[in-house]
Amino acid sequence: MRRALLSVSDKTGIVEFARTLITHHFEIVSTGGTQAALKAASVAVTPIEDVTHFPEVLDGRVKTLNPRVFGGILAQRENPRHVNTLAEHAITPIDLVCVNLYPFAQTISDPNVTLADAVEQIDIGGPSLIRAAAKNYRDVLVICDPADYDQVSHALDTASDDQRFRKHLAAKVFHHTAHYDAVIANYLTDEAKPETLTLTYKRQQALRYGENPQQTATFYADYHPAPFSIAAAKQLHGKPLSFNNIKDADAALGLIREFSEPTVVALKHMNPCGIGSADTLEAAWDKCYAADSMSIFGGIIVLNRPVDLATATKMHQLFLEIIIAPAFADDAYDVLAKKKNLRLMTVDFTTAQAPEADELISVRGGLLRQERDNVRDDPANFQTVSTAQPTTAQLDAITFGLKAIKFVKSNAIVVNTPDQTLGIGPGQMNRIDAVKIAVTKASDKPNFDQAVLVSDAFFPMDDCVAYAAEHGIKVIAEPGGSIRDKDSIAMANKLGVALVFTGNRHFRH
Repeated sequence: MRRALLSVSDKTGIVEFARTLITHHFEIVSTGGTQAALKAASVAVTPIEDVTHFPEVLDGRVKTLNPRVFGGILAQRENPRHVNTLAEHAITPIDLVCVNLYPFAQTISDPNVTLADAVEQIDIGGPSLIRAAAKNYRDVLVICDPADYDQVSHALDTASDDQRFRKHLAAKVFHHTAHYDAVIANYLTDEAKPETLTLTYKRQQALRYGENPQQTATFYADYHPAPFSIAAAKQLHGKPLSFNNIKDADAALGLIREFSEPTVVALKHMNPCGIGSADTLEAAWDKCYAADSMSIFGGIIVLNRPVDLATATKMHQLFLEIIIAPAFADDAYDVLAKKKNLRLMTVDFTTAQAPEADELISVRGGLLRQERDNVRDDPANFQTVSTAQPTTAQLDAITFGLKAIKFVKSNAIVVNTPDQTLGIGPGQMNRIDAVKIAVTKASDKPNFDQAVLVSDAFFPMDDCVAYAAEHGIKVIAEPGGSIRDKDSIAMANKLGVALVFTGNRHFRH
């Protein structure tokens, strides 16, 4: 008779699996709570103490860490010396190990958990058991996930538990324990810049392709993604997300969290093309659409209020890729769902202002990690360096533009009013070209005379001020800090422009 060791935190399916093992002539050995659950279900089970000849001690902290257990797992069956050692010490081989670990990740997801309680959920024996079994996978079947019970049962039924199958299960163990250790290490780490950075993700979605059809791609998510994230979003309708959809939707969520009033954001190729805020969602949509009615075609839309019928009816008239909102009214959903490919998604906006994890960016051979640009620009810290002074409304417009520009690729320029973008110049290799694009897009809007121009970084020379002023801009905001600031200040004074230094740069590469 073969021997199986079962010791699980998650008891889901364990009784049925144990019964299957018994039909395949396994003796069941078990510990603590698992043993009790099996015994209560009238499954024949041998207590671990009968194997170790030693009681569980230290409140159950030590029960399987014993040579009679690990010798039975690690002994190579084709090695005569190992076989003789087992016989010499009366150790019975263990042919199957089924263990899942203490729920550490679930424990620390409770915001009220104490450090002491979290530490008690660090499993010691469990990882050791499955790592030992995985190391000796040629002789030992190892299961760390209840989802694998059925396939293991099928493999036993069909005698297909071959080396390839066993190796697959062993690899899963090492992925599992690596994740487990990474979660613990990150939880216990206090320093912001640890010597090593250990990350762990789970596959959420196989994608049709990456940025282009010739590129394969997969979406991996945090094991416990933040509620306000594309990884935690709930898709209500439409075809699966693409690689580019996910990137754009993520950028749009980052932008919408900047606004508290009813706001609609349209985003295209990682850059906003329109932002509108108003007293109602429908009016905010109107402003967003009017900001760039051409570029919004095929865009990503995020709204920070539940979608109503009036707003849905207007959005339905356009080709859009994704609409994300806190919720959709039933009649609004019915209108939008008439387009079978349009993705409709909801996200938990109640957590939008929660602190965000650092940003991670892959590069060849490594990874960059940085805090997100979460600074909130305060007009009280602005410095007007020109003779002309901005009005209160113009300062409000600068604040609005600064919220937007953090999510525009550099070099970036935004021309906007206090509640609407009018023109956005993104991703140019020189700043004057970004100014020209933004001003050109904005200049034909009916409220252009109320607009300000916001730059993500300082002006290296006075040509940006000159061009903007000559084309109707009366207020300009930039961080300041150039060795040639005096040239821009002089040009602003010459042309009667109010020039405001904000003090914060907002590069987005």
